[in-house]
Amino acid sequence: MSGSDQDPGRAARPKRADARRNAETLLDAAAAVFVASGVEAPVRDVAAKAGVGTATIYRHFPTRADLIIAVYRRQVEALAEAGPSLLESSATPHAALGQWIGLFVDFLVTKHGLAAVLQSDDPCFDPLHSYFLDRLEPVCAQLLDAAAASGEIRSGLDAYELMRGVGGLCAGAGNNPRYDARRLVELLVAGLRRPR
Repeated sequence: MSGSDQDPGRAARPKRADARRNAETLLDAAAAVFVASGVEAPVRDVAAKAGVGTATIYRHFPTRADLIIAVYRRQVEALAEAGPSLLESSATPHAALGQWIGLFVDFLVTKHGLAAVLQSDDPCFDPLHSYFLDRLEPVCAQLLDAAAASGEIRSGLDAYELMRGVGGLCAGAGNNPRYDARRLVELLVAGLRRPR
């Protein structure tokens, strides 16, 4: 069979893999820029970080909102997938919970400007908060249940309340160098332990 007789679908597969890789590179670059400068950072900064032109960014993500949503969803997915992995690999369920909450804190404190974007009038951001809760609340509940079943923490703790509490502690940091959200969250997680 000659090259012209090959299935055109096969020739397209490598391109799709390349396009996926390119999109992943762009998302990595955007996440890094958003952490450093906030979600309002110029798209040219994301392009420079990724080593591409702005047209490449707009080819993959036609609007800034598309880029923000893609970065956010990817990070939520990574956080959701980390929960079960940590349960399998950690010494105890409480250790897994603590590590996952640490990742959750990292996620929250690096979202410069995202809260304002999520509360904006732009309807494209409306589903993000529900998506966040739908993906992460069950993971947090699984970790809490495992730690309670092992006798390490009190039973009956609510994942939503814990996540809101952690979020509140992270939101309080602002630009105050004396406010250590991570330390406060560690105290909160330590306080979940069952009294001896």
